[in-house]
Amino acid sequence: CVLSLLALSSGVLVFVVDSMARATFCLLVSFLAVAALVLMTGLAYLGIVIILMMIIEMVIMAVFMVMFMMNPAGLMPMSMFHNTRGAAVISGLVFTGLAAGILAVDWPQRRGAPAPDPTVALGEALMGGHMLTMMTLGVTLFATIVATVVLSTGRGRYDRLGDDLDAERADDPAGGGVGR
Repeated sequence: CVLSLLALSSGVLVFVVDSMARATFCLLVSFLAVAALVLMTGLAYLGIVIILMMIIEMVIMAVFMVMFMMNPAGLMPMSMFHNTRGAAVISGLVFTGLAAGILAVDWPQRRGAPAPDPTVALGEALMGGHMLTMMTLGVTLFATIVATVVLSTGRGRYDRLGDDLDAERADDPAGGGVGR
């Protein structure tokens, strides 16, 4: 109940706060609360994947907002509402249609027993025989992201002081930095 309320309230806050950066982190809190609910249902793999994906996605989005938004770091006040009447009409129609569908559908009776390991069952249902390929692809993508970040900097950790790490003063060709 607490996680549901947290997910709902932080989802509402996305449209209440007055900056894109704050809205991003409110959305992250909402997704993390939903992921915790998924974890509580016993789907550990899916819950962890949601947590990892949402943290990475929202942090990357916040970093890009800080880098590229015209206002300082996406923290300037702004309105998150566009076409409020049209959005309210569409939302009301969608909600009414989904609620009618819930009430009108003849729900099937459960047949069989739940799988002994829901994570394996979910993986088989989603990926079939390609689960090993997808796991390898995930590790490869992660290694690519790390390698890209490492290779994107023009300076290494020893560029400031050179070979003489005990120097009294840093000889930093780029300027700035903390130095000694």
